[in-house]
Amino acid sequence: MDGRRGTARFVDVSWKVHDRESSAWVPPLRAVVRGALDRAKNPFYQSAERGLFIAERAGRPVGRVAAIRNGWHNEYHEDRVGFFGFFECRNDQEAADALMERAAQWLRKRGLETARGPVSPSMNHECGLLVDGFDREAVIMTPWTPPYYERLLESSGYMGAKDLLGYRFIQGSEFGFPDRMKKVVERKLVRTKLVFREWDFGRFEQEVRVFHKLYCDAWADNWGFVPPSWAEFWYLAKDLRSVLHPKFACIAEVDGEAVGFVVIARDINRVLRRIPSGRLWPWNMVRLFLTLPRILSGRIILLGLRRDYRNRGFFSLLMHEVASRAVEIGAEEAEASWILEENEALVSPLSSLGLAPHKRWRIYEKPLREC
Repeated sequence: MDGRRGTARFVDVSWKVHDRESSAWVPPLRAVVRGALDRAKNPFYQSAERGLFIAERAGRPVGRVAAIRNGWHNEYHEDRVGFFGFFECRNDQEAADALMERAAQWLRKRGLETARGPVSPSMNHECGLLVDGFDREAVIMTPWTPPYYERLLESSGYMGAKDLLGYRFIQGSEFGFPDRMKKVVERKLVRTKLVFREWDFGRFEQEVRVFHKLYCDAWADNWGFVPPSWAEFWYLAKDLRSVLHPKFACIAEVDGEAVGFVVIARDINRVLRRIPSGRLWPWNMVRLFLTLPRILSGRIILLGLRRDYRNRGFFSLLMHEVASRAVEIGAEEAEASWILEENEALVSPLSSLGLAPHKRWRIYEKPLREC
C-alpha cells in the first residue's frame, strides 16, 4: 500500500470503520493524517520507515494498520522495538489477526524483536488505545477507539505495557484549585521568583527553539521517549501554531532563565465534529477560520520542568498558572493528557486536588519471535 492513491485509501479506512452517529469518534482532517504518513515531507521519516496495510472483506476495507521502524528510537534506547500505529478495524477478529500478523512480518524482516503500539507514528504524536472513558469525545490529538479494540489486540497476543491517563478540568471547580491551595502557591511564587511569560509569536521560531531544548530535557526520563530532531519538532510546531491560544503558550523563568513550560491547544475537534468528511473544502476552511478563535476549551498537550527543577514543588505552580489564566478568559474546560500512570510527579499533585483520571489509554506490546 503506497503512493498518493494508496495513502488516500489507507486514510479513508477510518470512515469505513467508525459509525459516527453512534460513537464518540471525531473525524480527523484527512490532510493531517496524510501529513503524519508523508515520507517525503515529514522529517520523522528521515530516520524511520513504515509499511501500510489494509484488510478487505468482499472487496471492502474492514481495517488497517501501519508497521513502523523508528531507527532513532532503536539507537537512542539500544533496543530492537518496532511499532504499529494508525490501527482501525471493524469488530472482526480474523481481520485484526491478519493485519497484526502482516505488520509483525514486516517488522521481523527488519530485525525487530518486539512490536509496540499503537503509536501514530511515534510517542511524540498520537498514541495509545482507549480503554476507559468511551462516553467522552476525543479532544485534539487524542484517539477515540471502540471498546472492542482492546479485545482485538489482546486476542492477537498483545499485552498492556503502559497506561496513559487523561484528567479533566472544568469551569465550575476553579479548574481544580481550592482557595486554601491558592494562598500557599501565591506565597511560593514570591519566594521562588518564578514568573511566566507568553510566547512572542512574532519570534515564533526562536521561541520554539527554546521550547525544544526544554522539552527534550524535561521528557528525557519518560518511558519510551525519544528526543525529536529540530526538523521534526519544527514540523510539529508549525502544524500546531494555528490552534495555540496566545495566553496558553508560556515559558516559566527564574531570574530570566527558562526552566519550564505550558502549552495548551484549542480543541479543534469541536469544529471537526461539523466537518464529517474530514476534507478541507473552501467552506470548511472558512468554518475553521471563523470558529477556532472562539473555542474556549482545550488540551494541555505539554507541561514540564527542567530536570534540575523537578523536585522543588514547581508543578503545582504550573498548574496554578493554568487555572488562573483559564478563569481569566472564561475557559470552559481542559483535558490534561497524556500522563504516564507511573509519573508520580504529576499524578500525585492532581490527586491532591481531588482529581481522578477520566480517560485511560494503553500501549501494548508483543514479542516478535517466530511461531
